Amino acid sequence: MRDHSAIVIFAKAPQPGFAKTRLIPALGVDGAAELAAVLLDHTLNECLATRATQIILAQSPAPADPAWRDTELLGPIDQWDQGGGDLGDRLARCAAQALANYERVLLIGSDAPTLTARLLDAAITTLNSFDAVLTPARDGGYALLGLTRFDRSLFTNMPWSTNRVAAITEQRLRDSGFSVHLTDPVVDIDEPEDLDALPARLRARLPVTS
Repeated sequence: MRDHSAIVIFAKAPQPGFAKTRLIPALGVDGAAELAAVLLDHTLNECLATRATQIILAQSPAPADPAWRDTELLGPIDQWDQGGGDLGDRLARCAAQALANYERVLLIGSDAPTLTARLLDAAITTLNSFDAVLTPARDGGYALLGLTRFDRSLFTNMPWSTNRVAAITEQRLRDSGFSVHLTDPVVDIDEPEDLDALPARLRARLPVTS
């Protein structure tokens, strides 16, 4: 039986040399991993403050892997394995599973700290009137994709990690007959220059900063 809404957070284990590697020149190996942990904790807390029925953490590697041993998850969070393949394969797998059980699904990462509970709730509400909601990232990717139905074309043969991902995704949504609500863009904390957009309260939690 389909339920109401779910938020699926895609995250890598916040381990040195594995997460946020593009920030290593600015923060160091350990600092980049610590930032990944801070961002994940922040994202989980914001999601838990929403009215979503279920929060799902889609993990890489799988939840039972020792890489997650130091990550404490507080609250009612379902843990999924992202599985193998490229980003599109992993997004498609989790999106299909979530949409088989929930009427409205938000797919997000853990690196856009301005995606607050208020904005996430607004996206869920938007899906009452639109088939999809898309929040672009300023680098040309996207930070949030909200869906009411599954379409594999949104995830296949996509030039991931380029500045065309959001635009291509929006066009594919429209080509597939989705009504689309496009929100204002947000910043993903991926590159050293993105650190200027890191909220002060999160920066204060880092042992190493740029």
